[in-house]
Amino acid sequence: MKKIILMGRSECGKTSLTQALRGEHITYKKTQYVNHYDVIIDTPGEYAENKFLGRALALYAYEADVVGLLLSATEPYSLYSPNITNMANREVIGIVTKIDEEGARPDRAERWLRLAGCRNVFFVSSKTGEGVSDILEHLKEDGDVLPWEMA
Repeated sequence: MKKIILMGRSECGKTSLTQALRGEHITYKKTQYVNHYDVIIDTPGEYAENKFLGRALALYAYEADVVGLLLSATEPYSLYSPNITNMANREVIGIVTKIDEEGARPDRAERWLRLAGCRNVFFVSSKTGEGVSDILEHLKEDGDVLPWEMA
């Protein structure tokens, strides 16, 4: 399976998505430092929100095959500059989170992620699991067997 690093501002759903991708029960916990799991790197939101810490994201991205830019469907603004994905030398996907929240605007979040340069955009709810399998399918490599494919 391709390794993904999840980036985005605080409370956009990175840790919840990490738990959903791993098939775990969703429990809120604040990510204080970069966490490495089998094929997921979960980063603190402060790294994306601070230009000095942001440099660390560039370094950690070298350890992943795919960069996932997360943007909550409830956000009033985007943290990402137009065409920011051009700075990456690996695939960058957009992930719209919290699509089931009241007042969610997944269409607006998708536009912002596409403006940032994401060609592939996924829509997820970590609470319900909607869209999680789409991301796993995208990360799947030849020979990988996903849990629902087991006989």
